[in-house]
Amino acid sequence: LSSAYSVPRFTSDPLASAFPAQPGPPRRNAWDGVPLNGSPLDDLAAESFLQRSMSMILEEAVKKATDVRQKVCEWRSPEELKELLDLELRDGGESEAQILERCRDAIRYSVKTTHPHFFNQLYAGLEPYSMVASFITDALKPSLYTYEVSPVFTLMEDAVLRKMVQIVGWEEGDGIFNAGGSMSNMYAMNLARYRDFPEIKELGNSAAARLVVFTSQECHYSISKAAALMGIGTKNVFVVPSDKRGKMIPSALEEQIKSAKSEGAVPFIVNATAGTTVLGAFDPIDEIADICEKYKLWLHVDSVMSHLFSSHRANSVAWNPHKMLMACLQCSVFLIRDKTRLLQRCHSARASYLFQQDKFYDLSYDTGDKSVQCSRKPDAFKFWLMWKALGTRELEQRVDRALAIARSVWGNISDFAWLKPLSNFYFILLPLYLQVAPVIKERMMKKGSMMVGYQPHGGKANFFRMVVISPQVSRQDMDFVLDEIHSLGMDL
Repeated sequence: LSSAYSVPRFTSDPLASAFPAQPGPPRRNAWDGVPLNGSPLDDLAAESFLQRSMSMILEEAVKKATDVRQKVCEWRSPEELKELLDLELRDGGESEAQILERCRDAIRYSVKTTHPHFFNQLYAGLEPYSMVASFITDALKPSLYTYEVSPVFTLMEDAVLRKMVQIVGWEEGDGIFNAGGSMSNMYAMNLARYRDFPEIKELGNSAAARLVVFTSQECHYSISKAAALMGIGTKNVFVVPSDKRGKMIPSALEEQIKSAKSEGAVPFIVNATAGTTVLGAFDPIDEIADICEKYKLWLHVDSVMSHLFSSHRANSVAWNPHKMLMACLQCSVFLIRDKTRLLQRCHSARASYLFQQDKFYDLSYDTGDKSVQCSRKPDAFKFWLMWKALGTRELEQRVDRALAIARSVWGNISDFAWLKPLSNFYFILLPLYLQVAPVIKERMMKKGSMMVGYQPHGGKANFFRMVVISPQVSRQDMDFVLDEIHSLGMDL
């Protein structure tokens, strides 16, 4: 197009004399009937919609969703909800009023995870600063691959990573925000494999012997998924027994390492967990680290719950600020004790349209080649803004309060003859042979009074998995949970 049409030149432009404007065909105002001038978006209508929708979000998704007098959810079956939402997409658009109603319905029938009586998952509560950060990044639509397109958020991510590396206890390190704890665990496995067998990047798994992974029976399921995705194979994930508290048994780990080596397999990584998903157990990381050092294995600590005890001995750490620290979803980071650009060397594809080597600024700030993604949201901004607003002390107090509230539930369980504590976070219904948890869960969902998860574990019957994350939860809220379970299950 630049060769077909004349370009206006300014007299101050030094290139104007070297490349004088050439006469060309007249400029068109349309192409194949499509107008080329003016925006297809009605700016006034867009501004009106944004103002009205933001007011609605604040009222319905923030204020009401955190009001203990409101429902946690308005349960509808899938078929009922399909009818209520009118999911069909049509050729013609709808009016602003209709679209606002669609937004209102989406909020109304969604689960209010910020509600004080939501205990179903490992995230909960309202975090206003990270929420505003989410609004800002969605409005700006940046992507973190090069400094030129995302200068502010590149520097913010770098600052947050440096601080997190320091908190873990490393003198130096690297890292990257990514799409979740599962992705962080995959990063760890991929980097551990690349460190020992860099030729696999080009030649594939055939360039190495049979590789094996070690993890506890209580680990997150993403470990086996990562092994499947990377071509290592789920049968090459050696599951190490755990004790009654759910902690990996170090002696059993060492025995399995020896066994794998005797079979001709090549151990290369151990995954330890600092806060298991079900029992909240902490693997003995120091003892595991001793074994990893002895056999020269990569130690990864899955600490997405933000428990970082002894993680300084690890090669890598997964940490999710969207859990115990309450940042808005998603906010997950992978950290590595390395300054040899291992992330970059392992994942770099050197796309010439993004990572030109003759740019006019410091290329070390082009971080995109460290990631397996191309487009990547600036999730670090959510944590950075929250951290700036609250400070480290307040973040610490949030965690302390959540733990104190959880311990208060532990003390109250003894008041109910039909409950038995299982761990600091979970309790089980008695008698064990009655599978009443699913029935009580159904009743609480349909009533909309609260949400608490349940599950079986080993030989234990279904038990309620009481997750306390939000410091905004009060003692009265915890009393309500026990009373409500009692009320909903009285006839069972």
